[in-house]
Amino acid sequence: MKTEATLAERIAAAIPRGVSVPIPILAHHASGAEVWDADGRRYIDFGGGIAVLNVGHRHPHVMAAVQAQIEAFTHTCFGVTPYEPYIKLAERMNQLAPISVSRKTIFLTTGAEAVENAVKIARHATGRSAIISFTGGFHGRTLMALALTGKINPYKAGFGPFPADTFHAPFPDAYRGGSTEKSLAAIERLFKSSVEPSRVAAIIIEPVQGEGGFNVAPFEFLRELRALCDRHGIVFIADEIQTGFGRTGRMFAVEHAGVEPDLITIAKSLAGGFPLSGVIGRAAIMDSVAPGGLGGTFAGSPVSCAAALAVLDVFR
Repeated sequence: MKTEATLAERIAAAIPRGVSVPIPILAHHASGAEVWDADGRRYIDFGGGIAVLNVGHRHPHVMAAVQAQIEAFTHTCFGVTPYEPYIKLAERMNQLAPISVSRKTIFLTTGAEAVENAVKIARHATGRSAIISFTGGFHGRTLMALALTGKINPYKAGFGPFPADTFHAPFPDAYRGGSTEKSLAAIERLFKSSVEPSRVAAIIIEPVQGEGGFNVAPFEFLRELRALCDRHGIVFIADEIQTGFGRTGRMFAVEHAGVEPDLITIAKSLAGGFPLSGVIGRAAIMDSVAPGGLGGTFAGSPVSCAAALAVLDVFR
């Protein structure tokens, strides 16, 4: 009890209150689907680090791969000195992606960073600026990702102004009176009242909303959205950061609808608890950016890439 009594006080004294910590448990060690606190009590981990641990805590195959990589090297920056785990992981993700044409993959660090880069790539490939997302959606905490997020509290309140040329359409949430027809009609109204389709670079959607309430996008809607993007030359971005890697019974949730995205954002369970994200996409779109236009110092960490390769082995 002593640990719990002081935990809240220590957090309040050292960490900004904007970092919400609702559960008074201090993690001490974890294995599989369980976590033990500092007082030795054992808990079932239903949080999974927010959908990060689809293979569980400290899976032995993942830990062995990480240990081997740490013994070799921990960092070089891929853009300075490339390494095999990044290349091999890109090759495997290209094989797994539900995109029938040639595809390529870039690795980054966080989900928000993946969304930011997907927007950059879509804008560069199309020469357009506007992005459409959906009410209730969550795409990250950086400013562009927040602009796309369709939920004010607690994420957006007080952080504006946000980047321009971002628009929201209603998600087809049947529980709250939405439907495929209503959402498609709302997008058409956006085209008439707010942004012409020739100026829209991309539409981004979670096949299953997480923060929005675990709302499943109707398969018909995803197929109609794909057709709409094709008609207007708009890039279709599937945000699979939370839904990817077996979360819905397929490698990617969009596969249930039989829809091929142009770009897919990935993160969370990709690397079994190590920070790694990425964008997979049609090669013609991904290659639109000139050398040096994409990357990052810690993007595609060799340790995280080694973990991700092991995660894919476990799934297989």
